[in-house]
Amino acid sequence: MVVALIIACEVGFWVLLALGLGARYLLKWRRTSVVLLLCEPVLELVLFAVTAYDLKNGAEPGWEHGLAALYIGYTVAYGHYTIRWLDGHAAHRLAGGPPPRKPPRHGLPRAAHEGRMWLRTLVGGAVASTLLLVAIWYVGDDGDTSPLEASQGAVLKVVGIHGLIALTYLVWPKRGPAGMTVPGAGGSSQAPAGKAPEGARGTARPATTEQQTKDGTGPRHHQRSA
Repeated sequence: MVVALIIACEVGFWVLLALGLGARYLLKWRRTSVVLLLCEPVLELVLFAVTAYDLKNGAEPGWEHGLAALYIGYTVAYGHYTIRWLDGHAAHRLAGGPPPRKPPRHGLPRAAHEGRMWLRTLVGGAVASTLLLVAIWYVGDDGDTSPLEASQGAVLKVVGIHGLIALTYLVWPKRGPAGMTVPGAGGSSQAPAGKAPEGARGTARPATTEQQTKDGTGPRHHQRSA
């Protein structure tokens, strides 16, 4: 039952999201779209309530209960981010809005982006771990809590692996294409090798000097006249 409810919540998430964006940009029903999008957290509350009810009725803790905690944690951490990302694309394609900004791809800005994404994973892991701790405490000595403890270990692994991946972008920043300046990466725009920048070819001799020498009005002419 818990697995079926998780699948139903996932399907319901995308259905509500599609209806909410369609109501906002196709039908221009902004209030209706807000109500539909606000129904998204209700799905997680229903999943949490059903999981708790299942354990209360004496169900043996299993991997499906751990999966429910992981799903709720992921939705809390990435649900709003996903909605905002799709809302930007819908506004661009359906309402003629500006194209959504793409995340940075190179240098320290990319490292900062990956760090923010890892913080979301950390928040999701904290939520999932808290729910699992509550479930373990709730079951107590009346059942086998090893599946829930294994789910806790999976949460720690996911958070740790994602953290290491995000750290690689800081230790080894991804470089942009040749000649591309990455903001915040310490790069600077330089002229190509063998070509001096404009205005730096040297100090040209004024044209008036040569003209004065030719017409005899330069300093040498005055000295001879003297």
